[in-house]
Amino acid sequence: MLGEFEQLVLMALMRLGEAAYGVSVQEEIERRSGRSVSAGTVYRALLRLESKGLVSSWEGEPTPERGGRRKRHYRVLPEGRRMVAESLAVLGRMAEGLGIVPDLPTTPGGTG
Repeated sequence: MLGEFEQLVLMALMRLGEAAYGVSVQEEIERRSGRSVSAGTVYRALLRLESKGLVSSWEGEPTPERGGRRKRHYRVLPEGRRMVAESLAVLGRMAEGLGIVPDLPTTPGGTG
């Protein structure tokens, strides 16, 4: 089972696709959850998820904006996608019949 923050990180990675790197994941979580998270917390979660075989990472090309440093990019592996789906299914079953699940607003195109 995944922890709540790991779920948020995986879902942010899934939304961001190939553009995902630590800071973009942090910004996506903050924007969508309304929670402030530190970069260190995000990077520790990414390392945990990678060690569990749920995400993979690679270094991009050096960029002038980063003083010639490389960004580490991340992608969700199939097992990570399966774990997110499983976690969401469990939450749905637990919430069923409680009358506390709000109507969730969707963005244009119905992507959540």
